Amino acid sequence: MFPAQTYVERRQRLQTKVRSGLLLFLGNAESPMNYPDNTFHFRQDSSFLYFLGVDQPGYAGVMDLDAGTTTLFADDLTLDAIVWTGPQPTVAEWAAQAGIQNTAPADQLGEVLQRARVQGRAIHFLPPYRPENRLRLLDLLGIPPAEQGAKASLEFIQAVVSLRIHKDAEELVEIEKAVTTTVAMHLAGIRMARPGLKESDLAARVAEIALAAGGQLSFPIIATVHGETLHNHFHGNALESGQLFLLDAGAESALHYAGDLTSTFPVDPTFTPRQREVYEIVLAAHMAAVAALKPGIRFREVHLLACRQLAEGLKGLGLMQGDLDEAVALGAHAMFFQCGLGHMMGLDVHDMEDLGEVWVGHEGQPKSTQFGLKSLRLARGLEPGFVFTVEPGLYFIPELMDRWRAERKFTAFINYEKLEDYRGFGGIRIEEDFVMTEQGARMLGPRKPRTAAEVEALRAEP
Repeated sequence: MFPAQTYVERRQRLQTKVRSGLLLFLGNAESPMNYPDNTFHFRQDSSFLYFLGVDQPGYAGVMDLDAGTTTLFADDLTLDAIVWTGPQPTVAEWAAQAGIQNTAPADQLGEVLQRARVQGRAIHFLPPYRPENRLRLLDLLGIPPAEQGAKASLEFIQAVVSLRIHKDAEELVEIEKAVTTTVAMHLAGIRMARPGLKESDLAARVAEIALAAGGQLSFPIIATVHGETLHNHFHGNALESGQLFLLDAGAESALHYAGDLTSTFPVDPTFTPRQREVYEIVLAAHMAAVAALKPGIRFREVHLLACRQLAEGLKGLGLMQGDLDEAVALGAHAMFFQCGLGHMMGLDVHDMEDLGEVWVGHEGQPKSTQFGLKSLRLARGLEPGFVFTVEPGLYFIPELMDRWRAERKFTAFINYEKLEDYRGFGGIRIEEDFVMTEQGARMLGPRKPRTAAEVEALRAEP
């Protein structure tokens, strides 16, 4: 945990942003995989961690904004539980570490909330994403799960986003730890790949480094020879000569801050000429995007700049044609780049996505409905303290190629005959993590190989 004063100050700032009533924090519980005693690895809710600090299952918290108090609700472990878990801090000890003065047994939470409802007081809660907490809200407040998202407190959501979105010095130290570990994961993966290994071999090595650093993975590993599938978590393929390998993996620090990087490299010691051509296009888009980063610039502009750079490179390969500004405006480039350029990062690898992308990345403005652009998670102006990814890519998806060609979609901009030569090429993504400062963007963590020559040099190491 951070020092107790950190959590006290966070709650004090939160109290100034919501007018009155109770703020209800539901911590996460253990979640069974296949029977009650065999649970998934426990991960506390990130907003609970941010404001209350307690990294244990079965806790809840209430901030009474009118009384100016915070109460932690939970039960101390029984002796039967301690036999299995070993001794753990008491509820009072956890509360003290987070600067919380009041504690109460777990079963008193319902009484407190019922009394507030009778008094007509507002009870603010965040949108739940775990089934267990949906059921708890049904039990505590009588709100059916299907209605809880709509009835979550917008005032509470916006207040949390406004505080968590700007990372302070303590948080940046943790994020740097996570990114540093993540770089080590990628270096190991790049060195290790060779024909005959399985995707699972690389995934296992990468996971080992994350756990050995004292944390966990920040998301399920993407380690695949099918980089055209954007979130591919299957690891059963064997690596073959002539293929590209895409590794998208990140570590979590012990305090649960995330890193998130992507590397693409050849299974062979060097890129083929075609692989290098496409890689250089993605790298040029990445560098153009990074060069454009500055305080105040809207990330949507940086995204579109990267799209235009990708389209320029694709035109050089004969895959795109015509007026490229018009092509990007209409979304023709999304044949090759179907996602957004980046996302916020912090306690969540896609920071605060449970609170709604429209509030985190779009300042409440509606998202685009255009294919490709609708997947842009971050569009707002960049402010000091924002931590985010930059991750352009090119993906050759046979199913999308066939659909658009059959529909004769964007024939003025896409050379479908030439595109057939790239069926089975796969996908390339280059991803790095940045923090915006008053002076400009700063890359987080040590530098990993970026150019094709740097990747090949690392591949050549024993």
